Amino acid sequence: MDLDLWVAVAAAVWGAAVGVLVPRAVYRLSVEPEDAWRDACPAGHPISGPARGWLGRARCGSCGAAVPADAGHVGPVGQTGPVGSADAGASYGPSTPVVALVTALVCTALALATGTRPELAVWLLLAPVGVLLTLVDLRVQRLPDPLTLPLAGTALVLLGAASLLPEHAGEWRTAFFGALALGGFYFLFFLIRPIALGFGDVKLALGLGAVLGWYGWGALFLGTFAGSVFGSVHVTALVLLRRAERRAPVALGPYMIAGAFAGVLLEAYAA
Repeated sequence: MDLDLWVAVAAAVWGAAVGVLVPRAVYRLSVEPEDAWRDACPAGHPISGPARGWLGRARCGSCGAAVPADAGHVGPVGQTGPVGSADAGASYGPSTPVVALVTALVCTALALATGTRPELAVWLLLAPVGVLLTLVDLRVQRLPDPLTLPLAGTALVLLGAASLLPEHAGEWRTAFFGALALGGFYFLFFLIRPIALGFGDVKLALGLGAVLGWYGWGALFLGTFAGSVFGSVHVTALVLLRRAERRAPVALGPYMIAGAFAGVLLEAYAA
């Protein structure tokens, strides 16, 4: 295998390993804005582990009491519902194997498109955060500040470091101004039509603008446009299938992230 394929394999392993850690964070962060982050499993047992329970697999080794069927508790084979004492290792949050697989596929695609250029390290570090934000927003239509704001700052810092290395294919200056441009665009949209999006989307736009801006203004436009198309197609399909009301609130974060992912893939491949 040539070097690019080895890099893709390493990216897949990285994505799968980090993806295993995502479901627990999804479960803890999927709360309403006025609620504190979850610190117990659905049965009420305190979440333990490193980093005060933020890291590690989404499992509770203490579950022995029955859990309500709507508590989101998932058994070893994926069923939801009451859990008895035999289910001492039950899991919670989204399916760990599925999330790990998705994260691995995302990282592999980024590696295949970017190759051995230094910005690949940035994409691999940010990709799991994008998966995490997508899952949280889909569950509770919320983009937590502890994720969105650091995402923008981290992206700019890491891309700044990548710009100092040889063979990079982007520009830090356009990444910085891209963050301001996309964040400003969504902020203006928020002021004009606050019912259509939340302020969390504005904060997310800062980070996505930095990522897309790295490859230039064309990438910024492409990623933003792609996100709008993904959202419009999906919402239209849901309305036509009568699975959503025409004016029902929609989580924009997943479409914004998907559009940015598509933009980075295409621009990285073409760079």
